[in-house]
Amino acid sequence: MNRGLLDTSVVIDHDLIDAKRLPDESAIAAVTLAELSAGPHATDDENERARRQDRLQWVAATWDPLPFDADAARAYGRVFAAVRAAGRTSRSRLADLLIASTAIANELAIYTRNPSDFRALEKIVDIVAL
Repeated sequence: MNRGLLDTSVVIDHDLIDAKRLPDESAIAAVTLAELSAGPHATDDENERARRQDRLQWVAATWDPLPFDADAARAYGRVFAAVRAAGRTSRSRLADLLIASTAIANELAIYTRNPSDFRALEKIVDIVAL
């Protein structure tokens, strides 16, 4: 049985992804729930706002998010160091790096539609591109 942490991109496109490509047991990070909670407020389009709200409600009912806890905070140090060593910046990608830290702390692979968001982390966390 494979287990994985779904990146926000996977949660957003969940209904477009072949279920066979997803882990048998999946989780999301609290950071993903935060990103999705902001989503309805980030658009002026009423139809898009409703769609985002529906997605948020579905996600909240489907998963109990993994917290960004002390273990994830310690893992963030390794994530930050890997990104910096690769010459990349961390500020604009903070949510992705916090999600990666949560995956590391929980010993889970990251399933993502945007593997480039996690470039430079391949040595410390498994990244599954969908």
